[in-house]
Amino acid sequence: MAQIDPDSPIPKYFQLREILLDLIENNELAIGMAIPSERELCQRFGLSRMTVRQAVDHLVSEGRLQRVAGKGTFVARPKIEMALRLTSFSDEMRARGMEPGSRDLDRRVVRASAHLARELGIQPGDEVHFIERLRTAADEPMCIERAHIPVSLAPDLDTHDLTGRSLYALLETRYGLVLDAGELTIDGGIADPGDADLLKLPRGGAVLLLQRRSFAGGVCAELGVSTYRADRYQLRTVLEIPARRS
Repeated sequence: MAQIDPDSPIPKYFQLREILLDLIENNELAIGMAIPSERELCQRFGLSRMTVRQAVDHLVSEGRLQRVAGKGTFVARPKIEMALRLTSFSDEMRARGMEPGSRDLDRRVVRASAHLARELGIQPGDEVHFIERLRTAADEPMCIERAHIPVSLAPDLDTHDLTGRSLYALLETRYGLVLDAGELTIDGGIADPGDADLLKLPRGGAVLLLQRRSFAGGVCAELGVSTYRADRYQLRTVLEIPARRS
């Protein structure tokens, strides 16, 4: 096992963080396993309790460890990386070897408000499908999706069973709506009591709120608002340096 280098310019708490991460990633500390106590870590690595606690706090805040009151600190399940691209929940989960699922919460046709009409590029009062679903992966609740789709683009969408199906795949195969562009806004938030219960979060649990406008051939085909469990997701994107002017 690696040791703390007292002469290194790298802070000791960060060295311990790296050692614990190596143990987790090499499966020497498996998911659900308790890590050694603060006292044990202090003795093993010759560190103060404050230094050990700082290293553990970092790993807890990163979602790699989880504290359980009265029991200890355990290796957390890894978060699912959500790539910022236009793809369906079903495709994202299958790409990670997890079986997607869904449960209908609400299906109805509503009249577009002025705000909804502006977002979808339609007229106020036009009919819009409202589809609310609980999405699961390996039978675990992951997010709540609320989609608005103009009835004019998918006339009989409300007659189709979406259980275990990708909405995007249905839009493409049934209506020829190939979603090829989109806009995404991301906010952090607190789950309301109803969403918290559905997602099996504690009241006041943190969520990621994603609002998405999806386009097919330049036409806005969907306005979606998704509520994701923040304890199971992290966002990932590629950063590009803009070209400098010569």
